[in-house]
Amino acid sequence: MITQELLNKMFAAYNALDVEAVLDFFADDAIFDHSTGPEIYGLRFEGKPAIREIFKQAFESVEHLSYEPVDTRIVGNKAYCEQRRRSKLKLGGSSDIMIIDILTFRDDKIVHKDTFYKNRV
Repeated sequence: MITQELLNKMFAAYNALDVEAVLDFFADDAIFDHSTGPEIYGLRFEGKPAIREIFKQAFESVEHLSYEPVDTRIVGNKAYCEQRRRSKLKLGGSSDIMIIDILTFRDDKIVHKDTFYKNRV
């Protein structure tokens, strides 16, 4: 069952840059659709090993990362999470964007993470 408490724990794992803690929220057969990529759904990562690798790379590239929930809605087996994502990159520079994650759950595990964000230019 999806609860706000479960989502808050997930956000804390992201903010701690803890790949394994983040992965604990995903089912083994989960799919992560990144907001950018060549397909209509973006770039797709299938299964925990692929999702682990993309988060590992992302977390290793930042000095600081902060997900600040703005609005979260739970409807059936989905959570709609609007967040402000701020990061400071190890190689210099920073990022400050608004994102929305649509998370589909099976029991208490994410089976699909679909990410959308504003592309600041």
